[in-house]
Amino acid sequence: MIRNRYAGQDPHSGGGDLPQPPTPRSREEVANGTGMAELHESIARLLASRGQWRQAYHHLRSALDMMSSDKPAVPEQLRSEVELLRKEHAKAREESLRDSLTASYNRRYLDERLADLVTENSMTGEGMAVALIDLDWFKLVNDTYGHLFGDRVLQRVVDLLQEALPDGAFCARYGGEEFVLVLPHILPNSAVQVCEAARQRVEHFPWETMAPGLGVTISIGIAHEQGIGGHVSGEQQLISADALLYAAKRAGRNAVAYRKGAEIRLAGAAGERVTEAGRRAAGY
Repeated sequence: MIRNRYAGQDPHSGGGDLPQPPTPRSREEVANGTGMAELHESIARLLASRGQWRQAYHHLRSALDMMSSDKPAVPEQLRSEVELLRKEHAKAREESLRDSLTASYNRRYLDERLADLVTENSMTGEGMAVALIDLDWFKLVNDTYGHLFGDRVLQRVVDLLQEALPDGAFCARYGGEEFVLVLPHILPNSAVQVCEAARQRVEHFPWETMAPGLGVTISIGIAHEQGIGGHVSGEQQLISADALLYAAKRAGRNAVAYRKGAEIRLAGAAGERVTEAGRRAAGY
């Protein structure tokens, strides 16, 4: 289960705690009126957190009436309202973890989920890869076609990155035109294959259907950790991936860089380039 310290926060309130949805009650409890006052109070808190003060007051009054009554009323409308509020709350939680432009996960989700996966990997040793991705020469795309068009390119790239991801893997926007693929429970060679396939999908996409002369490529740095005998934080793994991304850029871009022992290598056809990537890495 994903542990998320933001799960109970209203994404529009600047981080304040948002009351949790009312706990589901059995049909017998509802029929007997058990806990109905508490249910009205829960609804009142949810509504108040959304600024719906009149409706919140209505439910709070109902709770007070029930606490002073031996036979509380159980309207069917109340149960429907509870279910609707629960769904809206779940939707708000999900939206707070998504990037508004690309619909990929955002930095908040990345930090939280990555911390969980690092801990899990340190215990199981199944292996986890973090790939940092950057669009090559993206400033030129924005300067040539405009920022709105650049946004469309970002959206398309994210779609291509998310194709055929392994179970449990996800894509998150790291910032600007940088994205992260997190690949849990994976061997190093498999991680390289996944990223190289993603690079090829972007390179071979018919970009000219979006604009004449347009071409888009990406560079990727992959940091893999086996997890046994050490505990590398998510931040440290991202730093390693960033260094490898830099190596891919220096090697001519449109490449996937990864570490093999003490060496940095390039995947696929890019591996034939004469670069520093095949030499012993000092400082990466």
